[in-house]
Amino acid sequence: MSKNTLILGLQWGDEGKGKIVDALSEDTHAVCRFQGGHNAGHTIKVNGEQTVLHLTPSGILHPNINCVIGNGVVLSLEALDKEINELKEAGISFDNRFYISSSCCLILPTHIKIDQVRDKKESIGTTGRGIGPAYEDKIARRAIRLGDFSDEANFKKKLEKLVTYHNKVLNKMHDEDSISVQQVVDEIFSYKHLYDNFCCDTQNLLIDWIEEDKSILFEGAQGTLLDIDQGTYPFVTSSSTTAGGVSTGLGIGPKYIDKIIGITKAYTTRVGEGPFITELFDANGEMLAKNGHEFGATTGRPRRCGWLDLVALKKAVFINSVTDLCLTKLDVLDTFKEISVCIKYDNGNPIYKIFEGWNDKTEGVTDFNNLPHNAKSYINFIEEFIGCEISIVSTGPSRDQTITR
Repeated sequence: MSKNTLILGLQWGDEGKGKIVDALSEDTHAVCRFQGGHNAGHTIKVNGEQTVLHLTPSGILHPNINCVIGNGVVLSLEALDKEINELKEAGISFDNRFYISSSCCLILPTHIKIDQVRDKKESIGTTGRGIGPAYEDKIARRAIRLGDFSDEANFKKKLEKLVTYHNKVLNKMHDEDSISVQQVVDEIFSYKHLYDNFCCDTQNLLIDWIEEDKSILFEGAQGTLLDIDQGTYPFVTSSSTTAGGVSTGLGIGPKYIDKIIGITKAYTTRVGEGPFITELFDANGEMLAKNGHEFGATTGRPRRCGWLDLVALKKAVFINSVTDLCLTKLDVLDTFKEISVCIKYDNGNPIYKIFEGWNDKTEGVTDFNNLPHNAKSYINFIEEFIGCEISIVSTGPSRDQTITR
């Protein structure tokens, strides 16, 4: 692996980033999250045991890897505390290797309520976890940051002021009841131990590691097509999910990123509302959902399924300056007689190239040469169309079910 590697999704999230980050973490010094919040759901399967991480970087399952939550992440202290406790119960240590940026903006109970009542009216399809409203406050320069705990009296004043503002939004714009200001203050202060134990200037950590020539892995959440600027607006998330988000979300310049691995499924899925050109409403769509166990790791909602959209994928590769592709869930296609990929649009409708299926098992294959001929042809066509090498192929959910080329 190159010294510093960025791993990000090229579709609407759920591409399998967690597994790939986990698989590549073994040879790195640190894994860093740079955007999103607990709306992410990164699933990792090791020795038959499945772990879903929402905030903690996916390198946490390796005992000697440092993990960083950067300033671009919006932080639910309740969700993080719960996740840390669950991982500790499973024998995972956080001592002297887990760090949270003092500049992380906090998600409050009022953010969550505003998010949920809005989505009932607007049907954007959010996770209802307060992510969007928290980023709104960040941009409006009224957010509460983790580092504000350093001055408890001022922190309390800022918190009371913000919750009072949120209650006005709930009352006057949504005809909803207020949330007790004192209740929110008490809840947030009950998690002060997270500040005491883990808060620091993470940018200085990164500077030190880079100067010491340490290897760093940057872990994206969600996917390119959900990016606030480059995605299918307004059906997007509220953060920068593309390569540019690393610089703003961790405070690190682009020249320190040596390799960019873009992850795509061998087909396409989407959770929530919004356009989806290759979406299937027939037996093939049902088969993709069934074979791929397509339910959101965060929301539990069924994912919409469709064929691989190479037009959108090529654009995502360009936006992110992807150097290597990773193709996941190839094994989900094993039983299809025919497999289609979208190669262009005609007035918003997909034009497909149809491949003969391989009707053979690819699950667990770890050598590219051992794949069925038609599976290799499928992969080679994607590479040629996109103009980027597929250097990793995932053939199952476990860490060891991976082809590296």
